[in-house]
Amino acid sequence: MADIIQLLPDAIANQIAAGEVIQRPASAVKELIENAIDAGATSIKLVVKDAGKALIQVIDNGCGMSPTDARMAFERHATSKIRQADDLFSIRTMGFRGEALASIAAVAQVEIKTRRHSDELGTRLVIEGTEVKVQEPCQCPAGTTFSIKNLFFNVPARRNFLKSATVEMRHIIDEFQRIAIANADVFLSLHHNGSELFHLPAGKLRQRLIGVFGSAANKKLVPVNEETDVLKLSGYVGKPEFAKKTRGEQYFFVNNRFIKSAYLNHALVAAYEDLLPEGTYPLYVIFIDLDPKRIDINVHPTKQEIKFEDERLVYNYLRVTVRHALGQYNIMPTLDFEQDPAFAQLPAVSRPAAEREGAAASGSAALSGGVKRPLPGEEAKRQASNLRNWEKAYEGLDAFDQEGSGGGPAPAAPKALTLESDWQDDQETDDARPAETRQGQEVRKSPQQLHNTYILTQIKSGVMILDQQAAHERILFERYLHVLQQQKQSTQKQLFPRTLTLSPADAALLKDLLQPINQLGFDLQEFGANTFVVNGIPAELSGKQDELALLEGLLEQYKGNQDMKLDVQERIARAMARSAAVKAGQMLDEREMQTLIDQLFACEVPFQSPSGKRCFITMDLDELAGRFQR
Repeated sequence: MADIIQLLPDAIANQIAAGEVIQRPASAVKELIENAIDAGATSIKLVVKDAGKALIQVIDNGCGMSPTDARMAFERHATSKIRQADDLFSIRTMGFRGEALASIAAVAQVEIKTRRHSDELGTRLVIEGTEVKVQEPCQCPAGTTFSIKNLFFNVPARRNFLKSATVEMRHIIDEFQRIAIANADVFLSLHHNGSELFHLPAGKLRQRLIGVFGSAANKKLVPVNEETDVLKLSGYVGKPEFAKKTRGEQYFFVNNRFIKSAYLNHALVAAYEDLLPEGTYPLYVIFIDLDPKRIDINVHPTKQEIKFEDERLVYNYLRVTVRHALGQYNIMPTLDFEQDPAFAQLPAVSRPAAEREGAAASGSAALSGGVKRPLPGEEAKRQASNLRNWEKAYEGLDAFDQEGSGGGPAPAAPKALTLESDWQDDQETDDARPAETRQGQEVRKSPQQLHNTYILTQIKSGVMILDQQAAHERILFERYLHVLQQQKQSTQKQLFPRTLTLSPADAALLKDLLQPINQLGFDLQEFGANTFVVNGIPAELSGKQDELALLEGLLEQYKGNQDMKLDVQERIARAMARSAAVKAGQMLDEREMQTLIDQLFACEVPFQSPSGKRCFITMDLDELAGRFQR
């Protein structure tokens, strides 16, 4: 029997390696810019077309390469970063495997122009699918220019798996931002389809963060700095009030290399104990510098996962240092006992004692028929306000006394809404008698709110509990999706237009979404320099939410849906519903609760929210009775 094991050709081996190293255009961007950083470049320009599918070009002013080095760079496991095994434990460069360029050349059409500063002529090299097509001298500036065209041209299956241009561009921006933050002393720019998205001059870290996240980031940052014999921690964390409901602005760098670590993230979030609202995530950019011998970065092809020699030590240092920074800048929790909203509105809680005493004297005089002396200016307004509050507090007291003294029943409250009924403005005129005294009529109960989060209502078979946020998200999702597919929503014009300033990445995303967002009822126009003017908002949201916070929330939610296989309209409808829906903890009155119930069961899919969360649960009487059995 003939031997069956054979050595793979280089072309196939490189394509296999490319599957791990070059997963999408953003992977190629990362490898090329990191090579430029390792080459000592102080100026790097990234040019992208069609989200990297058509062109990725990186232009740097680094050391350049000789003709031999330019050719050798595309061989597998060819690198200038290490010479022996011990070098793996003292790595300070970004790259060291020698796989990236060989993997890129295996799945793309690559052109490189490079020249050392001491040479008069450079080298031009053209490679397609690992095959060298051209190698010749050329005139070019000192440094290196990489051009990658038609990525995955010879691997159609991989190309078909790429996401939309918006999603792939978002991944490219993410990689660009990580490198830009880690190298604040290097000029970087990013151009996409002829437009400059980022222009980041060399400077200090705080200036770089403002350039990446936008000018609004300046007031969010709290510096972190601690140095010990083992490691050095530096960077910035965000103030708790600026925490977002989605992840994205969280960065750890170990020896200037971006890493992902759920363990270290837990340490940092633990430092924010009692400071963050539930379900929110803080901004942080943390640099950890330590001896390369204490870490192992050779555990994953993307080099974004590392192993620490003593992970627990790093965890404790990080948590304590961030906690200390927050305390040093007076960002610490205060005593805030949880109060019922109704209790918080009581005069004893909401107004000072002196004010209450004045109000009591004024209110007593009014209730006893006395005449309040006129007081000038603000004192008169305060007394009048107090009088109204006391009169409101005593409303219905006469009826209560009448019922308690046998003078007859109190007037019936308006007939409550049920799932089977519609709201009637004149319902109180239907019957002045209490529901309990009506013959042949079903007793109807009003919905009740539990902890300002759930709605409890009676149904024929038992009881139903709704999650008010999930239910409202389902209602708004179907409404917005219908608007996007069928018609334009009405707009409420703003008396004073407001400006919305975003980070370059978010501004680029919003530009792509202007048409469908305006179709929802917004009147949003681009104003230049990553700024937009809000001239109007959907009529149904007028006066209910801050329009800038609403748009920022919409963008955050949209970015969270980008990796899902949904069309743009459905992603926007999901994001808008999530941003505009009533939130857990928001108090609703009886009419709002009943309207929410009625509208939910008019939806096509009332059972779950767009994110898959259940909108309601039911419990029949038998199940309820069983809960009380031993």
